[in-house]
Amino acid sequence: MADAPTTTPRPPDRPLAERARLETLAANTIRGLAIDAIEQAESGHPGLPMGMADAAVVLWSRFLKHDPSDPAWADRDRFVLSAGHGSMLIYSLLHLSGYDVSLDDLKAFRTTGSRTPGHPEVKHTPGVEATTGPLGQGLAMAVGLALAERHLAATFNTPDHVVVNHHTYVIASDGDLQEGVTNEACSLAGTQGLGTLVVLWDDNHVSIDGRTDLSFTEDVPARFEALGWHVVRDVDGHDREAVARAIETARNTLDRPSLLAVRTTIGFGSPNMAGTSSIHSDALGIDEINATKDNLGLPRDPAFHVSDEATVLLREQADRGRAAHQEWTERLERLAGEDADAAREIHRRLDGRGTLPEGWESALPRFEADPKGMATRKASGATLDALAAVIPELVGGSADLTPSNNTLAKGMAAMNAGHPEGRYLHYGIREHGMAAVLNGMALHGGIRPYGGTFLVFSDYCKGAVRLAAIMRTTPVFVFTHDTVGLGQDGPTHQPVEQLAGLRAIPNLLVVRPADANETAAAWALALEQPDRPTALALSRQNLPTLAGTADAARAGVAQGAYTVDDCEGTPDVILIGAGSEVALCVDAKKQLDGLAVRVVSMPCSRLFFEQDEAVREAVLPSAVRARVAVEAGSPDAWYRVVGLDGQVVGLDRFGESGPGPEVYAALGFTPEAVAEAARAVAQQ
Repeated sequence: MADAPTTTPRPPDRPLAERARLETLAANTIRGLAIDAIEQAESGHPGLPMGMADAAVVLWSRFLKHDPSDPAWADRDRFVLSAGHGSMLIYSLLHLSGYDVSLDDLKAFRTTGSRTPGHPEVKHTPGVEATTGPLGQGLAMAVGLALAERHLAATFNTPDHVVVNHHTYVIASDGDLQEGVTNEACSLAGTQGLGTLVVLWDDNHVSIDGRTDLSFTEDVPARFEALGWHVVRDVDGHDREAVARAIETARNTLDRPSLLAVRTTIGFGSPNMAGTSSIHSDALGIDEINATKDNLGLPRDPAFHVSDEATVLLREQADRGRAAHQEWTERLERLAGEDADAAREIHRRLDGRGTLPEGWESALPRFEADPKGMATRKASGATLDALAAVIPELVGGSADLTPSNNTLAKGMAAMNAGHPEGRYLHYGIREHGMAAVLNGMALHGGIRPYGGTFLVFSDYCKGAVRLAAIMRTTPVFVFTHDTVGLGQDGPTHQPVEQLAGLRAIPNLLVVRPADANETAAAWALALEQPDRPTALALSRQNLPTLAGTADAARAGVAQGAYTVDDCEGTPDVILIGAGSEVALCVDAKKQLDGLAVRVVSMPCSRLFFEQDEAVREAVLPSAVRARVAVEAGSPDAWYRVVGLDGQVVGLDRFGESGPGPEVYAALGFTPEAVAEAARAVAQQ
């Protein structure tokens, strides 16, 4: 007999009046915790936790499948507070549900080093699924979470064994729905028919500036209907039975994502501030706190009051989640008894450790030295062809630039509503949405996502790329057409400042390979990262495959910089390049007769500066102060490499429209110009 899907058992029958009393107590306790924490911190956003407390209690006590004893359980429902400024809502829910978030943690809200920071942070607070606060990002990431769930369900579930079966729930604000990234991601979600995605929109008509109709008068439900969503309009957010009916309707709508328009009063319970913009992000003050607690039937003292009864429904739901988790574990044990290989693969993919298949590195291609070479975007495509065949969790895509980005690996079929097991997503022209969805898929686990666009359009992706670095997730951002060398598309498409901007993001590896072998090594490096994202900057134009990189690139890229063309003895001058400019440095060396010249490829400066002193000294000896860095982009960051005595052949202006080699020459990127700079620094 086939296993039934792993769903949370429904709450036991309880007299309606009793359930209503306990839900009211839980919701009001959340309101009390929020206003006390924000008053103590003298900072925070009480309006949303107070307004959405009723709806959140319904979701967390009747529907959410989760296990506080194991927040990383693979088949849990995901809950994303996209409106991350209302963080006291999720912290209170976690505490009342029995997560390792104590009352002392709530009292430490917004203090340095606490487990309850101003906005929720994944991998910091148990039970937080995504770092949110930049509005729109949470909802967009939730689309990635839901895509990952559906893909893994299609990959692993069988009629006899259901091992992936969960929902993604979101609480989103008016502000979330105003951000463009949500429209990009939600349009994709509608096209994909993500039936396990349920969004509770806190429709309170208030933002910081005042009433939302100052700037936001559209018919949001109609917009989402046009995007292909199932919409439940006019849900009274303070009528918990109405909220429950709406969620139930959404759960039974499996062909489309659902938006529930939950009409609430911001700051519900506050006699004098509810419904006004002043309660969005202002502490209430002691007089209004006392009046609010009196109004809600809460004791004025002590602050942070939690009665035992306030936790009853939420703890019962947590117990049901633990039972569902145990049932799921037993399913996997039964599967292991019938198909050990399938069970091992499921464990490998879903255990959260990101373990790659054994022997995957043997698939990495090697490229022989070739003066004609190939574009690194093409080498990336060849590498993906090889890796996709042995790493089934690689799931790729592009923002409508698939033939240009070379991101579609051989054998990858399109992922869509009719073919969810496909491994390639056509994102459409939605760069920001794509980057956020990549974050969501990476957060879900079981998938190693990558997505491509032009490097110049990384500006459109920036908010999500930055969040990836903050969250320590591992998507790979494939940015092609990496310099003015792309040619005739001209300055609107020729990146100049983008590399410097990306390199300035902490915890992001920006890798700009010099040839095909460095490109293969860059992919290996990216896939080995346990806790940081990678941005690959790849060329449109052909680059020569350099002698020796077939053997040296793997280790050289991993340490960030290495010598690709050396001299005898101590060099008189060191030429340092990245990407397409490394070959330029090699050619410049040929014009420097009489000088001992070392050429260094530096595909990732962050990695290089993370190495110990011995490694750095072996590549860039401190005694050699005559250095020239060469990159067709902003020069600023390179002065850390060359020092005050060095020179940078860089670009402090926008490009030109013309054939790539002509543009390079016109902008001063020639062997002659590099050689001239080398002679100048060597003579100092």
